[in-house]
Amino acid sequence: MSMDGVTPIELAKEQPGFVKTPLVESIVDRCLAYLGAGFPVHLTGAAGTGKTSLALYVAAQIGRPVVVVHGDEELGTSDLVGGNYGWHQRKVVDNFIHSVKKVDHSMESRWVDNRLTVACKHGFTLVYDEFTRSRAEANNALLSVLEERVLDMPAGRGDQSFLRVSPDFHAIFTSNPTEYAGVHRAADALQDRMITIKLGHYDRETEIAIAMAKSGIDRAQAEPIVDLVRGVREHQTKGKNGHNGDGTCPATIRASVIIATVLKAHDGRPVAADKSFVCLCHDVLDSSRLGAMPSRGIKDEVNRLIKEYAA
Repeated sequence: MSMDGVTPIELAKEQPGFVKTPLVESIVDRCLAYLGAGFPVHLTGAAGTGKTSLALYVAAQIGRPVVVVHGDEELGTSDLVGGNYGWHQRKVVDNFIHSVKKVDHSMESRWVDNRLTVACKHGFTLVYDEFTRSRAEANNALLSVLEERVLDMPAGRGDQSFLRVSPDFHAIFTSNPTEYAGVHRAADALQDRMITIKLGHYDRETEIAIAMAKSGIDRAQAEPIVDLVRGVREHQTKGKNGHNGDGTCPATIRASVIIATVLKAHDGRPVAADKSFVCLCHDVLDSSRLGAMPSRGIKDEVNRLIKEYAA
């Protein structure tokens, strides 16, 4: 189903690989409660905390087609609302009288609705991933959509100056902290129209379940990997040394999934005696990504934690 060049995604409510633990289900329930009451939801947190996966899963539970927008520095209002793309040429030949040939040429620009307009018009769910990577002025069109349920339309679309937003329209936003590279501060007026849920790192049981589901390893293998990554994360965050200058932190659940997946692919074992496993841990938890943290300190800590959890 394509509309004006925008193809919404049909998501099944049960998504393969999505882990539902009590903690995850409680977040999903909160999101659905807020969306059901007519408010957009904003999921914010560090990279690697599963914001996008969670947003898509919540969107699937609504049961409507999903339109996805990825925030970008170059994204403008027309990338959300639409614009004039190309020209339409028409040629009419009037040969009613065979001795008289009349030719009428006309050219006109063609308006094409973009993702936000399509979602508002048809009542689809909008998932705007990392919306703060777009400049604040590019997102101004969302203000009236989220508050008055009206989308102001540019003059190029024709006589219709606004579009009434479908009652089935819902919006889910995700963002990284403002200290991350390439992230803009969202306009206060826009944030005020959302209900923000701050996501941190998951609890141990959820992280083990995710590592198992994403990689295919068993629990006995997942536990030492998750405990190792969680130990590095704790070491990184002590004394506020745990993040790069751009706010990133490599010891996330994504690190556990990467280590587990590579281990599974090569029939490795999460034990200190497996040199490939040790190298893998150092490569994934690369000290060069840790900005202010001394290189030797993190390497020693990884080695210590491997001996503790993967003896």
